[in-house]
Formats: sequence, structure tokens, C-alpha cells
Amino acid sequence: MSAPGSLIRLAALTRKETSQMLRDRSNLIVGLMLPLVLILLFGYGLSFDVTDARIAVVMQNNSLAAREAAMGLSGSAYLSPVWVHSMDEAQAMMRAGEVDAILRVPHEFLRELAQGTARVQLILDGVDYTVATAVEAYVRGALAIPFEALADRAGNKPGDLAQVVIVQRTWFNEAGESTWFLVPGLIVLILTLIGAFLTSLLVAREWERGTLESLFVTPVRPLELVLSKLAPYLVIGGIDLVMCLMAARFLFDVPMRGSLWVIIAVSLLYLLVSLSMGLLISAVTRNQFAASQMALLISFLPAMMLSGFVFDLRNVPVAIQVISHALPATHFMALIKTLFMAGDNWPDTLRTGVILSLYAIVFIAAARRALRKRLR
Repeated sequence: MSAPGSLIRLAALTRKETSQMLRDRSNLIVGLMLPLVLILLFGYGLSFDVTDARIAVVMQNNSLAAREAAMGLSGSAYLSPVWVHSMDEAQAMMRAGEVDAILRVPHEFLRELAQGTARVQLILDGVDYTVATAVEAYVRGALAIPFEALADRAGNKPGDLAQVVIVQRTWFNEAGESTWFLVPGLIVLILTLIGAFLTSLLVAREWERGTLESLFVTPVRPLELVLSKLAPYLVIGGIDLVMCLMAARFLFDVPMRGSLWVIIAVSLLYLLVSLSMGLLISAVTRNQFAASQMALLISFLPAMMLSGFVFDLRNVPVAIQVISHALPATHFMALIKTLFMAGDNWPDTLRTGVILSLYAIVFIAAARRALRKRLR
């Protein structure tokens, strides 16, 4: 075998593979666009910092010292205090997810301050314990200066914060267990992965094998074909959902404060959305390899990074917030965490149910249209 002949063949094969690579757009997207998107997303768009955390402030004592103790919140760039009239109003806002914490300055604040030690209460929303931990640190830092000023005027040395102390309590995650909010999020990711990948190869596999064309001569309608392909995998996904719920309850001891039937119903609805999304991907791509790549890029990765599972969506740029709220996983993620840890919230449940139903209708209709009885 001569060296020049080998080099010629190598060059010819390289040109062939290069030409094939340039024609395969899915490989180019994965190889070139995905790293760029990840760099921009993690470097610019996503952050673990918490900004504009909403704090409901209840001033049960309206003395000058009490107002000075709470005014430190207004000077923090990370906190957005909301002044409310009663503890009942603040608790209602917390249960509705409108605030991240409650700061209560009690009636006896001034009397306790005169006696030596005054207390204020900080209640944190523990549905997302990472956010709750950050908010607690920000609140303590913001109140440190006014607390020190009060202690200084009381005759203590600067830096002595014993005059005013924060009594902290966490709602919905009293134990401070990270698994309590991670496991419901993992259920979302599992249903997304199972749903999208189970059906993303169905139609593409039949297109490649040529078996789908044989259905074109039968009375089978496209909608019947779509529903028949979704039905068995909805059962498989339902079994997976039951396993996830049993693991959450008996293996990880995650509380289920919401109604079990509501959790199951909403989860099955989201599973239908994921399955129909995967089926639409399969019908459009007609290629198993391209379908699996698109299922990864369109369903699983966005669900993991842009649904609120890892990052607080309030801290990302507006453009990414718009994209994240266009994802079905974002709406389901917020609801499933609330159902597990805070209990039933019917306005959020109905709103999310309507949104997921619309997604399912759109995806099923689009898959039906893509499976019309005609060859291309």
C-alpha cells in the first residue's frame, strides 16, 4: 500500500464526511449552537443570587424604635419590603406565594427593648429552601445596622447585637431538608424525560422502517393514530409516577400536604403534555437520531435549567423569563412544589391545569396535522 494512495483515499473520505456533516443540520446544531447557548445561559442569564425578595412587614408596634428596626429592609438592594396591616394579611400572601418571608415587629417590642432584649420574628417560605436561606442571610444583614444603632443608644458597645434578636421560623419546610423541595422537582424532570423520550422515537422509527405508509391505505384517521400511540405510554408513565410518589413518601419522607388525587391528576396531565410533545417531535423529524437530540434540547434541558428547579427565575433577564414561562415544565414545577409542601392552592391548581390542557391540545393537534395521510 503506497503512502500517496493512502493519503488520497484519506482526503476523499474526509471530504465525504465533511460534506455529510454539513448536510446534517442536527449535528451542527448540537456541535456548535449548544455550547454557545450553554455559555451564554450560565454566564449571563442564570444566577444563584436572590434579588428583589418580597418581605411582608407587619408593624404591630409603631414606635420610632420599631420603625427604625424595620427600615433597614428598605436600604437593601436584595429585598423588597411590602408593608401590610395585619399578620393575617401577611400569612395569606405567604400561602399564595406572593411573598418570600414575613417580618413581624410585635406589640411588646418597645417594652422588651427597655428591659434589655427585644425580639422580632422572621418567617421564611421554605418551599424553595435555597431561596429561604439566602433571604434569611439578606434580612439579617440588612437589619444589622439599625439593630446596632439601637444597641448603641441603649448603652452597649458597638457591635453588640444582643439588644434586638431575630427569632426565625420556616414554614412548609420546618426541618430544613433539601430533599423536600428537590424530590418534587425531580418528579417533574423524570416525567419530562420519560414522556419526551418514550414517544420521540415512535413515528420516526416507523418512518425509517416504512411501516407508517401502510397505514395510509387504511381507514385509520390521524387523530386515532396519535391517541393510540399515546395511550400505552400514558399507562407506563402513570406507573412511573406511582413509583416516584411512593419513593418520595416512604423513601425520602417528603410530606404531601396537598390532596393526593390532585397531585396525581395534575401530574398525569403534565405527562400527557410531555408525551404529546415527544410524539410531535417524532412526527416532524422522521429520524430517530434527530428526534432524540431534539427531545433533549427542547424538553429535558430547558426543564432542568429554566423551570425554576435550580435557579430562581426572578433573578434572570426578562428575555429568559419569557422563555421559561413558555415552557410547560415551569408551570408544573411551581405547582407540584406547592402541592407537596404547602398544600392545596386551588387558584394556582386551576390556572396551571388550564395552561397544561392548552399545551396538550396544541401538541396533539400539531402531531395530528404532521401525520396527515400523504407522502412527502
